[in-house]
Amino acid sequence: MHKLSATIISLAGGALLMTGCAGPEAKLGRGINNITEPFRMGELRRSLEETAILGNPDLEFTTGLIHGIDRTAVRTGAGLYEVVTFPIPNHSPMNYGPIILPENPVYPDSYKPSYLADQIVSPDTSLGFGGGDILPMIPGSRFHIFDQ
Repeated sequence: MHKLSATIISLAGGALLMTGCAGPEAKLGRGINNITEPFRMGELRRSLEETAILGNPDLEFTTGLIHGIDRTAVRTGAGLYEVVTFPIPNHSPMNYGPIILPENPVYPDSYKPSYLADQIVSPDTSLGFGGGDILPMIPGSRFHIFDQ
């Protein structure tokens, strides 16, 4: 059993070394980012907004909700696939590109993400606090301490 596990570990390490870094790193990062879609709910919020604006506002919480749940499940499944298969190219020749487009997570058009206001990425450390959304995951929380 010990010999088998050592063989599997050495084969996996060899596969990682032979694939290079840029493609698998991007694929793994994209997959982890897509797995967090049920917590971020960007696809759901975007589908609700698009249905209300481009379609019928009466269907926002029926058709838009179902479409958003479907898009969230697709993005999460694609993320799981990319995390599991990150050292393996999607198809030849060595293509580690996205399997779902757009590659980056989407947000509703009314929301523009930015850095959270915390001790690490806060731009103004001389004051001891920084500005940002209070609750960026809640739509409509647009209060900023420092508007520019």
